[in-house]
Amino acid sequence: MKVLVGSRNAVKLEATKEAFSIYFNPAELEVEGIEVNSKVSNQPIEDETFAGAKNRAHELKKINKARNFNAEFFVGIEGGIKKLFDRWFTFGAMCIMDDKGRVGYGTSPFFELPSEITEELLKGVELGDVMDNLIGEKNTKEKQGAVGYFTKGVMDRKRYYVDGLILALIPFLNEDLYFEPQIYIDEE
Repeated sequence: MKVLVGSRNAVKLEATKEAFSIYFNPAELEVEGIEVNSKVSNQPIEDETFAGAKNRAHELKKINKARNFNAEFFVGIEGGIKKLFDRWFTFGAMCIMDDKGRVGYGTSPFFELPSEITEELLKGVELGDVMDNLIGEKNTKEKQGAVGYFTKGVMDRKRYYVDGLILALIPFLNEDLYFEPQIYIDEE
């Protein structure tokens, strides 16, 4: 089984492999990252986060068809922020699309951001860049991420994504409840 992920970020690839390995034979699982455009701002806000995840999955499906990769699933992961209960939270939106175009969504856990970070994000600065400046490191989004920093290393970015990906797989694990039956016309 081949799964394409709309990123080359090792954390996203590893999280996808771990989530899919729970339900599908790990020995037959191939996860490949392809950089695609989310077609949303660098720091998505509100529903734009879900749109970015879906756009990534959809772009992968088009690439799959054009290049004959024969992938069965396409994974888009997009980090963003959302206002809930008068506070700003960050989260990851996951969109999994299959080769038939059926879609499932999930999210990582949400966690509240400090107001000084939120102010930067609302100006369009990406969370990874804000965290790099705060921590004094480079490319934290490919390591522990903001969640690793704020949880004092208890939860890393991979773990943060795995649960959201498992949730995005729910419709595919319960097809009869989520998807209309396919009607095939026998053409002779």
